[in-house]
Amino acid sequence: MGDRETDQILVERVQQGDKQAFGLLVAKYQRKLVRLLSRLITDPAEVEDVAQEAFIKAYRALPGFRGESAFYTWLYRIGINAAKNHWAAKGRRAPVATEFDNEDAEGFEGGEHLHDNNTPEHLLMSKQLGNTVNSAMDALPEDLRNAIVLREIDGLSYEEIAQIMDCPIGTVRSRIFRAREAIAEKLKPLLDTAPDKRW
Repeated sequence: MGDRETDQILVERVQQGDKQAFGLLVAKYQRKLVRLLSRLITDPAEVEDVAQEAFIKAYRALPGFRGESAFYTWLYRIGINAAKNHWAAKGRRAPVATEFDNEDAEGFEGGEHLHDNNTPEHLLMSKQLGNTVNSAMDALPEDLRNAIVLREIDGLSYEEIAQIMDCPIGTVRSRIFRAREAIAEKLKPLLDTAPDKRW
């Protein structure tokens, strides 16, 4: 039995009044949800509050959950909406705090320049690369930023992202492509890559 089937059984038990089954879902997905939210909200205390709010909303909405998507996809969508509501209530645009280290950077085209990370030059390069990626992601429109975070940081499939963002897969692919293009454009001076290379 896969995760989706196990989750569906737990959801059905919650729908029948078993509160402990919801506790199992919370235990299973709390770390993942907090990790997702920490990419959208920088203050750890606020992340915990928004995660708790997302789980409360999920619990209240579970009677209407029909299993058309995986539970965690549905929960991630609730979490993203809770983060958006959090920032809207504060009258701000959500920043993205992403910490890329050398291992993350090696996934980029041209990242091979970072293999020897013992020299001051390479340490500086790594820091500049991380700062550049962070600022490039901060500058992205929210829909592009959310798509690239879900794909590259959380490792979700295009189908899962489409469900979370409530849009067609083609739109997800387009958003991720545009986000990668924007980030690659900012990375070009640091990595000295050819114009046709992207990460």
